[in-house]
Amino acid sequence: MVGSVWASLGLSLACISALSLMSPVWFQTPTFSFGVLTYCSWPRGNSCNQSCATFQSLDDIPDVAWKVSAAVLLGGWLLLAFNAVLHLSRALAPKGLCLRRGSGPMPAVQAAAATATVVGLLVFPISLASPFAKEACGASSVYYSGQCQLGWGYVTAILSAVLASLLPMIGWPRMTQVQERTILFSSDTEKIILMPEMNK
Repeated sequence: MVGSVWASLGLSLACISALSLMSPVWFQTPTFSFGVLTYCSWPRGNSCNQSCATFQSLDDIPDVAWKVSAAVLLGGWLLLAFNAVLHLSRALAPKGLCLRRGSGPMPAVQAAAATATVVGLLVFPISLASPFAKEACGASSVYYSGQCQLGWGYVTAILSAVLASLLPMIGWPRMTQVQERTILFSSDTEKIILMPEMNK
């Protein structure tokens, strides 16, 4: 039961992250919007007649910071997807197949994915100083969007980064160590003497 909940959470998070990554609405104006991998334009007042394009490779992306952000965000998404597959395989595996049904390496993979996503989100606004962003947003600069407004794609990416950061903390295995003591009976004093366990 717990495994299937974690599997569904992991799959949902990977899907939300993929949706935000493919979204062309990270920053937008009345006639143009762009995201990490896609951008769209349309005539003023007619947003139904959109023309969208996708950057086919990292070489097509117009700025170095943009390329770094895209690569890191893609890496974070791949880690999220890998983590979701791990959760799903563990949830669907027969009980006898997995000897230890704890969380294993999955919280570490989730934490790495969250870290990559946060780094990618922090690097992306540096690309607002690129000629591509300046043409779309007017007087934009590093961490200043000029005439562009923040879109739902960037907000969704931030939400997925927050969720990816919180899930490892919730799922991290709780370790409690019980201190063992040796009990000795003394016939002379007829008392119980508690002695801490000596390390071997």
